[in-house]
Amino acid sequence: MVRPREFDRDEALDRAMRVFWAKGYAATSTEDLLGAMGIGRQSLYNAFGDKRTLYLEALEHYQQESTSAHLARLNAPASALEGLAALLIGLIEEDDAERALGCMGVGATCEFGATDPELVKLRSKAGPLLTRRVAERVAEGQARGEIDPTLNAEEAAGFILMSMEGLQLSARAGGEAEALRTLARFAIGRIKAH
Repeated sequence: MVRPREFDRDEALDRAMRVFWAKGYAATSTEDLLGAMGIGRQSLYNAFGDKRTLYLEALEHYQQESTSAHLARLNAPASALEGLAALLIGLIEEDDAERALGCMGVGATCEFGATDPELVKLRSKAGPLLTRRVAERVAEGQARGEIDPTLNAEEAAGFILMSMEGLQLSARAGGEAEALRTLARFAIGRIKAH
């Protein structure tokens, strides 16, 4: 008879995600994970496989949550320019400890670059969806006269996404909330119709 799992798998995954997010893959030990998840070694292996498999699942979980949050901020305002501003400014946490985490996806890119095919595949799942929607909002803003009509919408989307990554990396490096908000407003100002 198989014993039922004695822990909430989703909660354990969320806790593992937080450890990987804070420390990165290489600096996270199995003991770190076991302590944070509140489970034993055999439960970890039975439920998640090895450390790498758990990392990939945690990163995918993070990516799904963060992409949903990005899209919600981007899509909420009727104004495309306000949606793009909300996308950038919404990245900036008020809490110093939360802000210092930056972005787990950006952290994974910094740690692994493009050398890991599984991580590249994970990035390719969410990246195009967000890029496409940002470009659509840029085009909407151009049609409404909010965004510079001379810009290429796809290039402007790339600029916004690069700004997102820069803000998240700056947050990880200890950037202050108000300084990051100033940079976000500056980036939005570059695409605004004048």
